[in-house]
Amino acid sequence: MSTAETAVSLLDLPDPASPEPGQILVAVEAAGVGPWDELEIDASWDVGLRLPAALGVEGAGRVLAVGEGVTRFAVGDRVLAHAAPLPGGSGFWAERVLINADHAAACPPGLDAVNAAALPVNGLTALQALEKLNLGRGGRLLITNGGGGTGALAVQLAAAQGVEVTATASAAATERLLGLGATEVVDYHDPTWSATVRGGFDAALIVAAGTAAAALSLVRDGGRLCSLTSDAPPEERGITSWDLYIEPNGTQLAELAERAAAGTLQLAPEAQPLSEGPAAYTRVVAGRAGGKKIVLIPA
Repeated sequence: MSTAETAVSLLDLPDPASPEPGQILVAVEAAGVGPWDELEIDASWDVGLRLPAALGVEGAGRVLAVGEGVTRFAVGDRVLAHAAPLPGGSGFWAERVLINADHAAACPPGLDAVNAAALPVNGLTALQALEKLNLGRGGRLLITNGGGGTGALAVQLAAAQGVEVTATASAAATERLLGLGATEVVDYHDPTWSATVRGGFDAALIVAAGTAAAALSLVRDGGRLCSLTSDAPPEERGITSWDLYIEPNGTQLAELAERAAAGTLQLAPEAQPLSEGPAAYTRVVAGRAGGKKIVLIPA
C-alpha cells in the first residue's frame, strides 16, 4: 500500500529483499494504523521511506527468514515490532516486511496477531513517556485524551505503578477509563474542564493537541510536562517541559507484550481487511476512529 503525494492507494510491490545482517523478514499477519503514519509521507520529515512503498511502522507476524548474526529469532517465530522504515524498503501494510531484528519482540502465545499489532506504537509511547515522567506511588498525573489508544495504555501503566490518574476524555469513555484505573475522568467537551479539577499535579502527559497550556496551569511548581503532540510549552515555575518522540525498543515491547498476554493491559483494536487500508488511513488521520485502534489484516 503506497501513496502518490498524499493519496494512499493499493498497489503491487515486489517482495522485500533477503535479510541483511541484523534483519528479519516477516510474513505480516496484522498491522497497526495511527496518525503518525501521515508523517511517513510528510515532505518535511525524512523517515527513510522511499516511494513507492508500503506504509505502516507497527505490526505482528511470523519470521520467514533471518539475516546473519540474528540469534533471538528463528524461522517460524511469532513477533511484533515497531520499526522505522528501512531506507529503500517498505512498511507493515503489506504481506511481507523487512525489519531490524532489535526492533522486534517475541509474541507470547496468549496474544493474538490483531492485539499484538495494536500494541507497539501506543504502548511504547506510553511506557517511554511514563519512564521519563518518573512518578512514584501516590504521585498525581494528568493525562489529556485518556480515551485514545496511547492515553488508555498510559492510564493502565500509571495506575499499575500506584499513580493517581486524572484523565480527560469524552463522557462515553468515563466508565471504561475508571475501570482501567483512572481515579477521575473529566469531559474534555466542557470548555472549562481545567477549572473543574484539583490542580497541583506532579506531572502532565499531553496526548491531545492544544491542551498543553491548560494542563501546565494545573501542574505544581517544579513538576513535569511531557507532550506527545510536539507542542510542549515554555518552562515556567520550575516545571520541566519537553516533547517526546518514540524510539523502537524490542526489550520494552517484550515487557508490554507479556502484560497484554496476561490480561493486565487491555487493548481495543478494530480489525479491517488490508483492502480497506486507504479508508482506514483517512479515518485515523482525520481523528474519526472513535478511540479505537484500527488494525489491518491481509485477506
